[in-house]
Amino acid sequence: MFLINKVEICGVNTADLKVLAEEEKTDLIRRSQAGDQAAREKFIRGNLKLVLSVVQRFCNRGEDPDDLFQVGCVGLIKAIDHFDLTQEVKFSTYAVPMIIGEIRRYLRDNNSIRVSRSLRDTAYKALGAKERLMSALGREPTIEQIAAEVGLRREEVVLALEAIVDPVSLFESVYSDDSDAICVMDQVSDKRDNDSNWVEEISLRQAIRHLTDRERRILSLRFYAGKTQMEVAKEVGISQAQVSRLEKNALTQIKKYM
Repeated sequence: MFLINKVEICGVNTADLKVLAEEEKTDLIRRSQAGDQAAREKFIRGNLKLVLSVVQRFCNRGEDPDDLFQVGCVGLIKAIDHFDLTQEVKFSTYAVPMIIGEIRRYLRDNNSIRVSRSLRDTAYKALGAKERLMSALGREPTIEQIAAEVGLRREEVVLALEAIVDPVSLFESVYSDDSDAICVMDQVSDKRDNDSNWVEEISLRQAIRHLTDRERRILSLRFYAGKTQMEVAKEVGISQAQVSRLEKNALTQIKKYM
């Protein structure tokens, strides 16, 4: 399994992977597309770090990173075969979406959530059209252009593509710096029963007002400050048994009021 401190994936020592210069890439692609297998092999190995960087985006999905790496390499090979040298686009700019697309297709095909065959077929046609248009245009095509390419309405294409989007974990990191990472769940608000929660909060405050000053202080120290009954007893100046009795009585009164 791929880990941050591990340097081997699919038997490849990632520490030894080379990065090719742009001029060398152009020459190797040209020779590879002309049938030079040695140039093809060298170009693939010179871009494995690109595949690795994409795979790392999917490592928290519970999938085997070795499998994702191999699938990503398939995307890399497709990018090599379809890359148009006449377009003023860097190979990495063209290849990354191809690699991501190949991995996402793999994840969708192995997803437990079932999508109808007709939607899947439409989605795959749209994805194929997208790749062809990317090669021809040198940029990301619009939904309208994809729909025109496959001869379908825009709404049909959007529905099909949305149906096969793989689920995102609530614990997936969306941003990370030197501090803690921010996950998807950190950016999702909870709108469930807001009115009910608001009423309960008011009732709780009113219930607490019926307690004595000592009972309110004990509850504050116990449940807000997180102190033990022994610590509360020492701070308030009474025995631990008295704290226990007052705490139990206060909680009972709150329950009765609410």
